[in-house]
Amino acid sequence: MKSLLRTLVALAILAPVSVFAQTPSRNLGDVVISADLKTIAVSVSGATPELTQLANLAFKAHGRIRLVPTSGSFDVKFAPVAANQVQVTVTKGGAVVLNQVAQGTSARNAFFRAADAAVTAVTGLKGFFASRLAFISEYSGKSEVFTGDLFFGEVRQITKDNAQAITPRWSPDGGKILYTSFYKSGFPDIFMLDLNSLQRTTFVSFKGTNSGARFSPNGSQVALVLSGEGNPEIYVSNAQGRGVARRTRTPSVEASPAWSPDSSRLIFTSDAAGGPQLYTMPAGGGTMSRVPTSISGYCAEPDWSAGDPNKIAFTTRIGSSYQIAVYDMAKRTPAKQVSKAPVDAVEPSWLADGRHLIYTERSANKRTICLLDTETGKTTRLSSAQLKQTSQASAWLR
Repeated sequence: MKSLLRTLVALAILAPVSVFAQTPSRNLGDVVISADLKTIAVSVSGATPELTQLANLAFKAHGRIRLVPTSGSFDVKFAPVAANQVQVTVTKGGAVVLNQVAQGTSARNAFFRAADAAVTAVTGLKGFFASRLAFISEYSGKSEVFTGDLFFGEVRQITKDNAQAITPRWSPDGGKILYTSFYKSGFPDIFMLDLNSLQRTTFVSFKGTNSGARFSPNGSQVALVLSGEGNPEIYVSNAQGRGVARRTRTPSVEASPAWSPDSSRLIFTSDAAGGPQLYTMPAGGGTMSRVPTSISGYCAEPDWSAGDPNKIAFTTRIGSSYQIAVYDMAKRTPAKQVSKAPVDAVEPSWLADGRHLIYTERSANKRTICLLDTETGKTTRLSSAQLKQTSQASAWLR
């Protein structure tokens, strides 16, 4: 099992980055949806065919909402106001419960922000339609970093290094991305990309492997995995990659660090118990404690929800395949399998509402990014076949 985790760590370290070009935005979404339980009936419409199409695309993907042609519990209408503004009106039984104009960075983004406001009015949940994704695609023949909206519109290739890149992660303000790359040196180093200037800087480049970099939610620190002192261990630096300090000291392999929403704790994978399991520890250092998921001998790739700080999503082995599970830190009951993918489901990343997440469906020759409602199991395939292999998505929403 230790050799398996070491292999996974090595693969999760294969990363390269790029030279950046101002690649035009493209809308490449290819949405396929399944499952429908415990929903609120909603009818949606737009003042233009484009808005109607976007409304159906978005609301069909929300696990709490069931679209009906007319006479839903809520009626939601969208209308353009200006170039980057969309008005949303929500009525219930003829009474207006929301009338708001949303401003966006584009007409499409303005719509998604308006739709998020409607979701909150209808369900009480935080919206996530306006999320931005950073992900890996082999569209160019190599694994490069791309960004786009949740439904793979406004897609932009960020790196063009002709080398592999992995695990892109957003800064809390959405202005930077950290990722691992074999760029130039041929060894896995961590780079930081400024999305405004498209300037890349080396974040850390130590002997051994450098991977798993992830900003703390408050933006002041970065957790990362380094192997220069022996086994892959968890380290923490400041937001500029300086002041690197070791946090774990074990003879085992540590990987995939993630932060608690308040930036006070870390969760990560370790094979200290003989197989990959989840552990937490104070971000400033201290004793690591095993998370009692009680679901499988293989638990890895954790992500701690900011929308519901009690919930942790992770990849687990169920039988001969991998699926997504959720553990509730408050209930402390065995973790629950929430995906039922026909192939492997891996690499979960929470969205803003603490209910939905994105993950990668992985088969022998295909990788696709999907949206999952962890309560109903409703699944929406997001990424397009045009982008070829897509994986390792992380989401950002201001």
